Amino acid sequence: MVDVRRSFTVARPLDRVVAYLADFSRATEWDPGTQECERTDQPGDAPVTAGATWHNVSEFRGRRTELTYRLEVKERDRLVFVGTNKTAESTDDLTFQADGEGGTRITYHAHIRFKGVARLADPFLRREFERLGDEITHTMPRAILGRDGVGGDEGDGRA
Repeated sequence: MVDVRRSFTVARPLDRVVAYLADFSRATEWDPGTQECERTDQPGDAPVTAGATWHNVSEFRGRRTELTYRLEVKERDRLVFVGTNKTAESTDDLTFQADGEGGTRITYHAHIRFKGVARLADPFLRREFERLGDEITHTMPRAILGRDGVGGDEGDGRA
């Protein structure tokens, strides 16, 4: 089992940050490993609600992996996505807190549980997941700040 937790602040209002991150297809913009992510339950422009699903294709250590993600929790200050395939279950738990005037503090918690024989690789993969967690502190703020529709004045990614 791998647990990675990172916190950082972006200079955008909480409601806009949550709205942007609720659409998991945007993981291609902020998750360093995600290559493709397509909504599967409804057309991409349908409102995102709890229960929405996505087909995610990631590359990890040179290997392609596919997971089906489901939005399990959608609240004003929390999003929880659970991705599954035959070898792993990955939970991305994002919590949000208003920070100062128009900023948002994001806590990103990734929890990966390997299944079956894949559990044997757990100790060897932990370091790579920590590295990806470090990258997200840069890629997620950059994606949020650069995204049309999140808007606002130019700000920093205060990570």
